[in-house]
Amino acid sequence: MILRLAGKVGIVVGAGQTPGETIGNGRAAAILFAREGARLLLVDKRLDSAQVTADMIGSDGGTAECCQADWTSRADCERFAATCIASFGRIDFLHNNVGIGMGDADPLRLEEESFDRILNVNLKGCVLSCQAVVPVMRTQGSGSVVNVSSLAAVASTPLTAYKISKAGMNAFSQSLAMANARHGIRVNTIMPGLMDTPMAIEGTAEGRGMTRDKVREARDQLVPLRRKMGTAWDVAYASLFLHSDEAGFITGIVLPVDGGQAARIG
Repeated sequence: MILRLAGKVGIVVGAGQTPGETIGNGRAAAILFAREGARLLLVDKRLDSAQVTADMIGSDGGTAECCQADWTSRADCERFAATCIASFGRIDFLHNNVGIGMGDADPLRLEEESFDRILNVNLKGCVLSCQAVVPVMRTQGSGSVVNVSSLAAVASTPLTAYKISKAGMNAFSQSLAMANARHGIRVNTIMPGLMDTPMAIEGTAEGRGMTRDKVREARDQLVPLRRKMGTAWDVAYASLFLHSDEAGFITGIVLPVDGGQAARIG
């Protein structure tokens, strides 16, 4: 460890995870950020899940506090921003890692209720989170935001609302980056490809009536690099770089972390 985030304070939204056999993107990122020296506020709608992440960080000797919040609520977003300031005195980075896809369908079968819910959670929440935190960073004159999108934003997928929400996140992030570059705030986006995370594996297995092993086998075959899905740690390490001072001249990018899938589809 070279402590890339030493002295920094960050908020990780979506720091809990769906129950499963592996680790999720939000939890892995939080653990890695803490190992690299950051003090963290862990935000999740499910406080118990965020607390598990905090306990894991604590067992490593790191520092993390928890805050229960629903990021689709402006008041909740403003509250977790204020909580971070009250606890740590500043906000150096914001890591947004929330997404759902259940109930999605192809364009002609997608129900209005599912469309509204997925767009509300995946895109509106990201906007509200950034609106609550970025003004604090403007006052400081520095900050980093990483929004975790999905390769589904640019690739073919039967998940219509999910795709639209993630494409919207990409566009929003780039607009936010340009609007805040003169304030010293960097905003970047990560598009994970096929990952072996609880949300992906458990959700797919349940939705398709398949075993987890069969889901993994099918997904692995779609990845060019070693015919093997990535893990939450792959997304976490990319995020660590983008939040660190090593990425101090990088803003407005949309980075695939996907084992070559984006290169294959063009």
